[in-house]
Amino acid sequence: MSTVIGMVIAFTLIIGAIAMGGAPLAYWNIQGILIVVLGTFAVTAISYRPTDILSVPPNIWQVLRHDNGNLSGEAVRLLKLASEARQHQDLLALEKTLPRLKDTPFLSTAISMVIDGNSAEDIEQNLRRDASTIAGRHGMAIDILRRMGDIAPAMGLIGTLIGLVQMLGNLDDPALIGPSMAVALLTTFYGAVLAQLVFIPLAAKAELCAGEENLLNNLYAMGAASIRRQENPRRLEMLLNTVLPPAARVKHFT
Repeated sequence: MSTVIGMVIAFTLIIGAIAMGGAPLAYWNIQGILIVVLGTFAVTAISYRPTDILSVPPNIWQVLRHDNGNLSGEAVRLLKLASEARQHQDLLALEKTLPRLKDTPFLSTAISMVIDGNSAEDIEQNLRRDASTIAGRHGMAIDILRRMGDIAPAMGLIGTLIGLVQMLGNLDDPALIGPSMAVALLTTFYGAVLAQLVFIPLAAKAELCAGEENLLNNLYAMGAASIRRQENPRRLEMLLNTVLPPAARVKHFT
């Protein structure tokens, strides 16, 4: 939600400044938009495979729509599952908890592996491999966004050069100087807006969320393996606190 709010505020400020200055239509230039927007996507298509580019929107959406900030809450959730399994002395008792885990597919998969009787080593190894695969997929999407953040200003500069060449070639016709100068200036403007208000901020936020998601998935892997070993939940708490950031460490049993 903060991502959407921030982008709305940023664009509102720019649009408001344009409107207050008068003649907002002066900032609309179809030639400049084509050079920057289509040019950015065209160069990105040269740099990456089509499947990689098409995977960016769903991957970024998946990362941003999940609130992974409550690491301590998820750690306590794991500890409660561990306490429940230890209390009943039966891992099959965890089966009734699966409906409550639908909101976290990775944790649901982890607990299902415990219920199915997989060894603790297999559970942790497979889950960490899955977490690494997910992180790699998100990393590719983030790299593409960052690349687009680099390309957009470059396309704006190319548009500026095109506009300046057109202007210098038409110095004898004052009627053509204005449109050429508009292309030169507006392409730089479009490139800066796309890069600094869309691509780079989205990449930074997605990288933060993806890092938290990867940490959370590894916590799930540690928790599931500990539950499978039927270890004391207090030991699991100690293990989780070794990887949690200091501000997110839990004291569930103290």
